[in-house]
Parts: sequence; C-alpha cells; structure tokens
Amino acid sequence: MMKGNLTYIKLLSVFLILLVSCNEDRINENDFGIIQGKVVAEGTNAPLENVRVSTSPVTSTVFSDDKGKFKIENVPVGEYSVGVRLDGYLATFMPATVVTNEAVNVIFEMQISTANNRPPTAPELTKPAENEVLESIEAIFEWSSTDPEEDPITYSLELRNDQNEDVLLFDDITEPTFAYSELLLGAQYFWQVSAKDEYNPAVLSPVGTFSVINAPVENRFLFVRNINGNNVVFSADKDGNEFQLTSENKNSYRPRRSVSANRIAYLQTTGAQVDIYTMKRDGTDKVKVTSNVKPNGFNLNEINIAWPKTSDRIYFPNLDKLYRIRSSGQGLQLVYQTPDGSMISEIAVSENNDLIVLKTNNLDGYDVSIFTIRFNGTVIDTLISGLPGAASGLDLSVTNGKIIYSYDTSGFQSSDYRRLDSKIFMYDINTGEPPVVISAEKPNGTNDLEPIFAPNEAFVIFTNTSNDGISQKDVYTLEIGENETRELLYSNAFMPDWE
Repeated sequence: MMKGNLTYIKLLSVFLILLVSCNEDRINENDFGIIQGKVVAEGTNAPLENVRVSTSPVTSTVFSDDKGKFKIENVPVGEYSVGVRLDGYLATFMPATVVTNEAVNVIFEMQISTANNRPPTAPELTKPAENEVLESIEAIFEWSSTDPEEDPITYSLELRNDQNEDVLLFDDITEPTFAYSELLLGAQYFWQVSAKDEYNPAVLSPVGTFSVINAPVENRFLFVRNINGNNVVFSADKDGNEFQLTSENKNSYRPRRSVSANRIAYLQTTGAQVDIYTMKRDGTDKVKVTSNVKPNGFNLNEINIAWPKTSDRIYFPNLDKLYRIRSSGQGLQLVYQTPDGSMISEIAVSENNDLIVLKTNNLDGYDVSIFTIRFNGTVIDTLISGLPGAASGLDLSVTNGKIIYSYDTSGFQSSDYRRLDSKIFMYDINTGEPPVVISAEKPNGTNDLEPIFAPNEAFVIFTNTSNDGISQKDVYTLEIGENETRELLYSNAFMPDWE
C-alpha cells in the first residue's frame, strides 16, 4: 500500500512540473502593443477617410477617421505587414514590429489608381476652319476635347508652314483655345493639337490646314473695330477689302500712318495705362515706343497722337504737357505745358511750317479751347476758347490754312461724356472768320465725330453714330461743299485715318 502511494506522489510531482513549464511558455497578459498611424494622399498629403487597415498575420481590421488616423489595439507582439485599401487608390503595405506596451507609428501615402483611367478624347479642331484663308496675321485657334473621368487636360499645339522649316510648339495650354499673332503673310499653315491628362499618354488631333492672305498693297485706309470688348486696328483698300492688323486680345486704337516711314503708329492699353506702338503696314514688326512717360489725358479713349507725314517724331499728350518722341523710342522732348493746368487732348502737326494745333479741355472734357503754337512752345494764336460741350477730332490741312474738328452744338455736358448733336466744323486760320459747319445735313439724332482731311482735301473722312452712345459706329466720307454728299465707307468702324 505504501508503494502505491509513493508511485502516485511521483506521478503528481511530474504533472505539476509539466504544468509549471507550460505556463512559462504562455504569453503574458502584458505582451501586447498598438499599431497606429495616418493615411494621406501622395503628393497632396490630404488625409484619407474610411481607409480599410488590416494586418498580416491577421489581428483586427479598422478604418481611418476624417483626419486619416487609425489605431489597432491589443496586437500581440511580433512582426506584421500592415496594409491599407481604398477604392480608387493602389493598395499599400508597410512593415511594423510590435513590442510590449508600445505604440508603433506607420504613415501611408496612397497613390491614385490609374488602372482604369481613360485618356481624353482626340481634340477636334474647330477654328480656323479647314482650308480657311485668314485676313490677318493673327490666328485664334480653338478645339474641343473631353476627359471621361473629368481629369484636367493639358494641351500642346504644333504649328508649321510651307515658307520655312520652323516648327513652333506651344506647351502647357490649359484651355482649348490659343492666340498667335505672328503669322507669315501668304503662307499655308499646318497645325495639330495633343491632349493629355495626368495619367495617360497624349492623344493627337488630325492635322488642320489654313492659309494667310498675301500682304495688302494699297491699303491706305485705317480704322478701328471693336471685337469682343477690345479695339482692333484694320486697314482697307478703296474697294473695301479689309485686313486685320492688331490682335483681338489687345486693346489697340487711334492708328496714324507715316508716309515717309511707311509705318503705322497706334495706342495700346495695358491695364489702366496706354503706350504708343508702331508696326509695318502689314501689321508685322510691332515695336513699343514709349516707356516712362506715356500718353495720358482726361479720358484715354478721347486723346489722339500725331505723326507728321515726313517726320520721324510722334507727338502725344500727357495731361497738361505735350511731348514728342522718335519712332525708335529715343529723344523724348517736352514741347509745351499749359499754364492753367488744362488737359491737352488732341494734336495736329505740320513740321514743314513750324506749326502745332492743340485742343485742350478741363478734367471733364469741357471748356474747350483750340490754339496754335510753334515747336519751341510759343503760343501763336487762340482760335477758339471756352466752348461748352464736347469737341473731338482735330486735323490740319496740307496748306496749314484750315483745321477741322467736331463739336456738340447742343452744349450738353454729362459725367459720361455723351454728345447729342456733334457736327463737323471748318476753321480758316488765315482769315480768322467764325468756323463753318460742313455737316449741317447729318441725320437727326446722330453725331459726326473724329473728322480728318482726305489726302486731296476735297473730302473729310469721319465717324457717324447714334447719339445714344451705345449704337454701332460707321465710317463715312463727306464731300466738302454745298451738296454735303456723304458716302458709307466701312460699317462697324470708327477712328479713321486716310493717308
């Protein structure tokens, strides 16, 4: 009996030893850690919400909050691969080592998945139309393309011509339109547009073709036309064939051609400032003339410049001062300054007779005076003084004996400079007799504005428009004499010049 009990006690001792040994191999209740971190979009670092976060080996699955943060608690110590998944993004994995009672931080930057992203449609060329002949050295290119996922599209435009081997490439265009204003006259052009999104290779349009007309030869008329809110300078011949000289994307006006220089001077605005530019008669070789001292006046739309036919000097007003500058931009000179602070608005110059005619007014454009000075600034004579109402347009005859101008005979004055009954007047400098109306038979309710002499001085060329201030303007000629025969030259046109 004693022997049996001894055997039992030995077996119980072995069992207890094994039991203690097994307990030493079990994980202690404190052998756990935490996996935490944040999920953001690659490139922007924007937090990503509702991202599925899991581990391998498998523990718990959690989702990121609106700040992109997540936390997996009670993770047994050990080595893990942590993965994140979100529709539209590539699954991403990071290693993590969990230690006792510690939190391991893991930051994920997820890439947008492009596996199913489709490229934009091939651009469809719409403007210029196929085989269109442009009457300008500027082309406005337009096309259309869409992206199935509405991803932003970036375009490139390639432009070639049949006159040389130049290949012009314009990259990083973000809108389906582009303007180019240095086309070659008489050339045929070939153009192609590529479109691409952020994820796919570029797709190409078909090749489009257009051409540019040959250089105008006898375009002696100049005028301005408003296109999409900008003033644009045109030239035209006696048959009415028109040619666009300046860009639709810039505000250009008051063209004046120099016969000797065979170039055109004009005003062009940049914001609230205006500069003088010159260009060849075909619209090429545009050169900025003014820099620090710029044309200015009570109203930038109501001032003019003068470029005498045989001179290299361009005259322009700057508030109460008159300047002249060479067409190269050199040799700026102050010619005259009004003693009473009145604004110089319009100028007519005869360099072969030491004569300048000036029109001045107050800050509102009224209280008009017209007088003559010499090149050294000496006042010769006051022709007209203290007129109420508005006057516009000023020109000097080739004999230097007569001037023409437009004056609102109603004497109306308003903050918007509206004119009610403007007629063209001629003043004889030699006789000093009262000015004579030469457009007395103009249509009622209209204004005759901006008159200049025709080269033969048998006619004047001018603008006529309704006195409502918003209607279309047209350019006419008027024979000087008793018949007052007027003829429409150009529709939707104003600020004429004829050299």
